[in-house]
Amino acid sequence: MKIGANRSDRRSRWLNIAVAGELVRDPDTVLRRARANLELLQANHPRGQGAKWLREWEKLLDGSVDEVLDVLTSQTPRARELRANSPFAGVLSSEDRENVLHAFQTHLQPRVS
Repeated sequence: MKIGANRSDRRSRWLNIAVAGELVRDPDTVLRRARANLELLQANHPRGQGAKWLREWEKLLDGSVDEVLDVLTSQTPRARELRANSPFAGVLSSEDRENVLHAFQTHLQPRVS
């Protein structure tokens, strides 16, 4: 993990890696949901820093799936900011989300041999 990534950032990345799994399984459905969510987010946040990241998401969602996958899984500061303004709410089922969070919590600390 890159320096600067706190627990919340790592948790978000784990969740977004699971979203990336859904994206590679069914890109059309996941991107359709993200675009619908993005439209709602942009209506509620027309200005400010959040609006900047939502415009970035709009460009990404109109680009290649590979670029979206990179942001969902990357450890860069830019990717962390984008994930903090993610349009992928509802892509994971409640059960899948809870499973990812449980795995994250379980594996948060390094194992001692």
